[in-house]
Amino acid sequence: MIYIETGSDNVYFNFGLELYFAAEKKLDEPVLLFWRTTPTLMVGKYQNTLEEINQTYAEQHGIQVVRRLSGGGTIYTDPGGWQFTFIDYNEDAQITFTQYIAPVVDALRALGVPAEFNGRNDLVIEGKKFSGNAQYKQGGTTVHHGSLLFSTDIAQMVASTTVDPYKILSKSIKSVRDRVTNIFEHLPQPMDTDAFKRHMVRYLMRGSEKTYTPTAQDLARIRELARERFDNWQCKYGANPKFEIVKTGRFAGGKMEFRLTVKKGVIQGAAVSGDFFAAERAEGLAQCVIGCAYEKSAVLAALQNANMDGAVYGVSAAEIAALITE
Repeated sequence: MIYIETGSDNVYFNFGLELYFAAEKKLDEPVLLFWRTTPTLMVGKYQNTLEEINQTYAEQHGIQVVRRLSGGGTIYTDPGGWQFTFIDYNEDAQITFTQYIAPVVDALRALGVPAEFNGRNDLVIEGKKFSGNAQYKQGGTTVHHGSLLFSTDIAQMVASTTVDPYKILSKSIKSVRDRVTNIFEHLPQPMDTDAFKRHMVRYLMRGSEKTYTPTAQDLARIRELARERFDNWQCKYGANPKFEIVKTGRFAGGKMEFRLTVKKGVIQGAAVSGDFFAAERAEGLAQCVIGCAYEKSAVLAALQNANMDGAVYGVSAAEIAALITE
């Protein structure tokens, strides 16, 4: 086993590093990474980003959004949690979790934490989830990665992953707290996040002290992969499956309802209805957003270019753009 210190809390860089050593620079032995991120929402490969996250909250609080190369559900990560990655250069085409999860469970039990595997892809303590795991194959290489809630901000986790503005936050937090837990709450003896990392790395390395330090050439390519495969709009939103959504808003000028069809992050169809008053040019209101990226600034620009600011009585183009995309 070879350990690589990523030296970064940037999720795009870390996923780029993970992909680089999985697909482009294969080492002589399996690789372990143990890393963390700034506040981040990690969406699964096959998920619709816009249905999984509270986009407005994420933007307001500086929470990064990334799409993993693995399946599974959306998770929230922050500096209070850790991510681990096993890169295994084998030829096994099957998705198998146990061999990678077992040493993590053992490492936690060595600390006195009663961790267990729930049989699918989660780790739990007394029935409460603290770790989600996912896996993908890359040219004969298995990449298994998982999250570890150590002292994660549960309130922010709830707020950033719920898209229903009518949910009462306090009730949502209570519901999540009934289902998830932080590891530090179960430690027999107090331990800070860095000490926890040192213990986990030492245990998961199974006595090996082998390390690899990325070269300047490695780092340059990793940054390229970060930009190409993770840190861009197309990867985050353009891979969304086709979906339909209804957006309804009430304004000083009346009620407006948009019915939208979105495919690969682009508005493919749109219709508007309501009891609002509008100028003649508003007849093109729905048409002008078709072909536009389903993103607030892009929708606003399309509305303004079509001279829709002021076309609807009592409703600005900015309010319409917010209604459509938030």
